[in-house]
Amino acid sequence: MNRRTFLQTASAAALLPAAGRMFAAAQATAGSTIRLGAQTNAWKIDPNQLDTFFSVLTQIKQVGYTGFETGFFNLVNVFDAPQATAEQIRSTGLEFVGIHIAIPFDKQDAQTHLPPASLYEKVAHGGKALGAKRLFFSGAPTTTEADVKHKVEGLNAAGRYARDAGLTFAYHNHWWEFQSKVNEIETLYAETDPSVVSFLLDAGHAYRGGANVPDFLRRHSNRLVALHLRDYKAGKQVPLGQGTVPLAEIASTLKSLDWSGWAINEEEREDGTKAGLDYIRPSYKALRDALGA
Repeated sequence: MNRRTFLQTASAAALLPAAGRMFAAAQATAGSTIRLGAQTNAWKIDPNQLDTFFSVLTQIKQVGYTGFETGFFNLVNVFDAPQATAEQIRSTGLEFVGIHIAIPFDKQDAQTHLPPASLYEKVAHGGKALGAKRLFFSGAPTTTEADVKHKVEGLNAAGRYARDAGLTFAYHNHWWEFQSKVNEIETLYAETDPSVVSFLLDAGHAYRGGANVPDFLRRHSNRLVALHLRDYKAGKQVPLGQGTVPLAEIASTLKSLDWSGWAINEEEREDGTKAGLDYIRPSYKALRDALGA
């Protein structure tokens, strides 16, 4: 490491807590290309009170993460006048990894099982104006091969739109794509256009759906721009590193593949509990320890 690089690294690391500084130094020395981010849905955010959103970003930065992902509903109220909010986001020093669209099944497009174009077009432009680098989607499960075909077509169309808007587009799975009786997850990876459609693999949901996650990574890592990492114990989500998801094996697989992208901790609970730092702090340590060695 030359003197200039050392000074830049030291300046950035001074903003982080001790644990974050140690990990940042390890990354700089090793030249790691895996970056750590957090999804904001571990916290309760009021879209009508923007300070609640920025309070979350402050906590994410203090823990040691370098990027964040958030649901579109947290920022939809500023899409029409994004400049001030975009500048405030930039001032945090966090990368806006991606803006995510997840909506109830009955709000999805009936043919594609995806968010409708009228929504994702608005979110793509709003997210881009706020500094987001990527547009993430979740979709409803399919039940027939024809449904999967329509979903592939819908993802390709969304990917082209996102590309033209200046965003990378990626599809986010849940467990149901892995439990599909029509081989949905493998079909989506095989038949979508890789020039416009990437994937955000939710490794925790994949594990819950019965997948061998390290094997899936070995077969599909070239399509992944990001991972969601979460953990389960006895069927319930627990802070990362406290359950049975094979985090160490996932981490070693990523290293062996020389994978480059965002590892994003997502701490959400099906009962709606929003425990924020109580989840995020131990999860960050588990993620940092697994990937930082």
